[in-house]
Amino acid sequence: MPPQDSQDQDDDIALFRQAVGPVEPVRADRATLQPRRPPPRPRQTEAQHQRALEAMVEDPFQVTDIQPGDELIFMREGLQRQVFKKLRRGHYRIGAELDLHGMTAREAHAELGLFIAEARTRRLRCVRIIHGKGLRSSNRGPVLKSRVAHWLQQRSDILAFCSARPADGGTGAVLVLLRLIE
Repeated sequence: MPPQDSQDQDDDIALFRQAVGPVEPVRADRATLQPRRPPPRPRQTEAQHQRALEAMVEDPFQVTDIQPGDELIFMREGLQRQVFKKLRRGHYRIGAELDLHGMTAREAHAELGLFIAEARTRRLRCVRIIHGKGLRSSNRGPVLKSRVAHWLQQRSDILAFCSARPADGGTGAVLVLLRLIE
């Protein structure tokens, strides 16, 4: 019987080699790795930010009669009064700050749009925007203060804003409550 076992084994080896086909020895024992892909870019979000900036630049400014000491207050319909009271009292942690001093209205407009977009991307809830009181704006009144108020009201991602507490800038700054990205 042993010769037959040898014959079966030879047949098995022949069948295996026939099934596998020609082989070559492996010269390296490491796999070649593909370089890591870059992280995905949120192109739709970037496009939305760009459209928002363009819309803000095209939006004609409506003149308002805001004076240097006037307090800015805005609350979107549907926002709970208790949330707005917390904002006015400074109960929300300020996640970021933008200082618009010395900028032209056009520069301030562009910076404000980019700042809000970045804050929302970072999922910040509350930010401070320093526009100044407008004491050096001669008889025209505070230019940036009134424009910032107008620009913020035009944005649907702004839930509320109000002048900061005296310790946080008073009527020369606004605290802004942002709608979180869902």
